[in-house]
Amino acid sequence: MTKMTVAQAAEHYKISKEAIHNRIRRGSLTSIIENGVKYVAVAEAKSTPSKHQDQRYYDYIEEENSRLRERVSKLENETTSLRDKREASLIAEREKIEQIYKERDEQLRSVLHVVASKFLTAQNMNQVIDDAVNENEPSEDAELISESPIITQEDESDMITLKQFLKLKDYSKKKAKKIKARFEKNAKKDKRIFTIKEKIYIRPNSFDYSDFL
Repeated sequence: MTKMTVAQAAEHYKISKEAIHNRIRRGSLTSIIENGVKYVAVAEAKSTPSKHQDQRYYDYIEEENSRLRERVSKLENETTSLRDKREASLIAEREKIEQIYKERDEQLRSVLHVVASKFLTAQNMNQVIDDAVNENEPSEDAELISESPIITQEDESDMITLKQFLKLKDYSKKKAKKIKARFEKNAKKDKRIFTIKEKIYIRPNSFDYSDFL
């Protein structure tokens, strides 16, 4: 222990003399009175080897903190990169789905016309008409043709059977059966309906059949 005056102790601890007196009253510092002068008992400073050990400990802690900061920074960068990639992937998937729906809508709009134009060729239709004209005796087929309006080559391009039309619309069996019955009932009197060889044909691109649906 080292003996110091109150002023010296205040300078040693870097505090005021009043603070030294307060510590003495609280008992955290020991005072000695000699010849009417109050002295403060101050513990000796730690030896140099102890300070060296403390410095090594602080250096180690600082090194570990630096390593941890680098690791945290690396993880944050990886997280940001993964998030950016995920967002880019979601955007690409959304655009892909939108393109698929767009293409599907375009195909649905054109499929009816394509099927109708390819379903009956001009050669097949001309053959039916030639057979009806050349036969001396009227046949069942000729009667069916005579009951239907005259069909031009222009009419053929968008003609389709009722069965194919209902299939394209993807109606339920129950609803398709009811619609078919309506067409059959009005086949002979509705100019929008064509009957050829007991099959019903329609021209959905030229006429509106909503009243049958």
